[in-house]
Amino acid sequence: MTEDAELPPAPEEARTVFGDRFTDAVRYAELLADAGVQRGLIGPREVPRLWERHLLNCAVLSEVVPEGVTVCDVGSGAGLPGIPLALVRPDLKITLLEPLLRRTNFLTEVVELLGLDHVTVVRGRAEEVLGKLPPVHVVTARAVAPLDRLAAWGVPLLRPYGEMLLLKGDTAEEEVKAAGSALSKLGAVGTSVLHVGEGVVDPLSTVVRVEVGESPGGVRFAAKRAKAARTGRARRRRG
Repeated sequence: MTEDAELPPAPEEARTVFGDRFTDAVRYAELLADAGVQRGLIGPREVPRLWERHLLNCAVLSEVVPEGVTVCDVGSGAGLPGIPLALVRPDLKITLLEPLLRRTNFLTEVVELLGLDHVTVVRGRAEEVLGKLPPVHVVTARAVAPLDRLAAWGVPLLRPYGEMLLLKGDTAEEEVKAAGSALSKLGAVGTSVLHVGEGVVDPLSTVVRVEVGESPGGVRFAAKRAKAARTGRARRRRG
């Protein structure tokens, strides 16, 4: 590990949350504190609070993710929240979507090392993979962008009646109010702010839930998805 950043021992809460994948969670924390810092994926000042602020804060998102669904973690970065979520929820099929090569390389190494067979790493931006990746039930993200911009990227990736589950900070309520009009245009039918992680993290993790109706992303993105689907079918026929 880096000399100037000491990873503290895992708290007891981590044993409870990660269960039989606790050892893998420790290995992931060690990778973040070492290679993650060296490659500029996480700041050295974050290492002492990796467990509470990052791994556990992300893992408790599992409390509000339905069983057996498909998930796309947009702007996954160093794998937060996607990797902790994958460790506690083997029932999920998770795609880690990240545009930067050095980050996707790190994510691929982590997924292989930890044997996360239900996780796929994809390099790209949300707007680039629209129509190329199958629509998912849930889109997750953490500290990627303001809510209105994040929704514009993530909502079009959803299946009809899917939802975004976004880890946010103290300004979550204000962001929801400010993004109301934009969310409506994207086909959102409900938005709420949830607090998860009782007995695990303090303060609780704040999650913004954005639920969509039958046209995720609105009419414009429905047309783009249909065009991409037609193009894909034509390519398969030619192949």
